Amino acid sequence: MTVEHGDTLTVSYTGKFADGEVFDSSEKQGKPLEFEIGSGKIIPGLEKALIGMKEGEKKEAVINPEDGYGKRDEELIKKVPRDGLPKDQEPRVDMMLMVGLSTGQQIPAKIVAVDEKEITLDLNHPLADKELHFDVTIDKISKKK
Repeated sequence: MTVEHGDTLTVSYTGKFADGEVFDSSEKQGKPLEFEIGSGKIIPGLEKALIGMKEGEKKEAVINPEDGYGKRDEELIKKVPRDGLPKDQEPRVDMMLMVGLSTGQQIPAKIVAVDEKEITLDLNHPLADKELHFDVTIDKISKKK
């Protein structure tokens, strides 16, 4: 039985950068990742790498930025009025905020500059522009009924 579009997988993984630094793992999350192939819940490059694998199979997948979290987009650097932020926290460079979109979705934003009137936010995903290395093991394949 191999992984196909529409299957639900349980996967153990470790995500690393090219230098070996771990940025995420199923161990760190406390459980394997479960998702449906084709649902858009994981990055496209990792999804492609899993197609055709068998239950119990291990693989290292190298994902380029285009198939991961994309290239950095300088248009996603935005200035916002400082008074639009909660008053209970002093904004500082490198602080992460959750920003609400008009769709209701929340995305992370990193503060990259602060002055008296404005805060500059970087809305690029923190893993944008990064080559990602995943060690993955298919723990379970559940076929679509």
